[in-house]
Amino acid sequence: MAAMMPDRPAAGLVKTRLRGWVDPYAGLAAFDFARHAPSPALAPYVDHFWVVTWTDLAEPYEQRIVSHPTVNMTITHDFHRIAGVIRGGFSYTMRGSGRVLGIRFAPGGFRPFLGGPVHRLTGRFHEIGEMYGAAGSSMVERVLAEPRIPAAIAIVETFLLGLRPERDPLAEEVAALVVVAENDVTVTRVDQLAARSGRSVRSLQRLFRDYVGIGPKWVIRRFRLHEAAERVYQGLDLATLAAELGYTDQAHLTRDFTAVVGMPPAAYARLGPAR
Repeated sequence: MAAMMPDRPAAGLVKTRLRGWVDPYAGLAAFDFARHAPSPALAPYVDHFWVVTWTDLAEPYEQRIVSHPTVNMTITHDFHRIAGVIRGGFSYTMRGSGRVLGIRFAPGGFRPFLGGPVHRLTGRFHEIGEMYGAAGSSMVERVLAEPRIPAAIAIVETFLLGLRPERDPLAEEVAALVVVAENDVTVTRVDQLAARSGRSVRSLQRLFRDYVGIGPKWVIRRFRLHEAAERVYQGLDLATLAAELGYTDQAHLTRDFTAVVGMPPAAYARLGPAR
């Protein structure tokens, strides 16, 4: 579920791990993927823009994703919508030729564009035109009509900045805490993250629900599952991994893994780069 982006020299592209992709090597063989950094004005709110393009696929290709604790805006000819945090996995099937332009907001970063608690979006999809009216619909039409990726991204940036978001210290606080939960594999419980934040567990839970859209327990568990998938994909031992990542035992990890990824760890390991 993780691989490194190939080196790409173009300015503005972000080199990053593909955490959340199920079978990333197969995906990179089927389509092109790039992540673009936002402008400095949008950087407090947007983690990155992501673009998937594919040409003349001989047969449909389904890419499965294990979601992150973020809000995404996605524009393609099939749909143009805003997705709250998705608790389970989801997939998108590509056919023929096409392009998807996505905007992944930083954790907490969508709240200034929503004007209310982000948990209202959790597990739901909202049409951009329904949320932002004629201005949103016009932006979508212009993006779909623009073949040049940098120009399409510029259209989205102009639209988002036109909504006049205001920086929120709480959004930036929660974004930093999500980074801790993602990168520090020793954080396996909410009370550990609360201690890092200087907040009580209850205060941290309220902050995450309001700004991320889901509780810190889910966020921590999802990142540990991403970590597990990455290591299983590389062929590492499951029992040792379960202990390191805070699962009660190997069976607990296997149940969580299978429910979200869609296959047990042993089957997933067979998809790895050594296959």
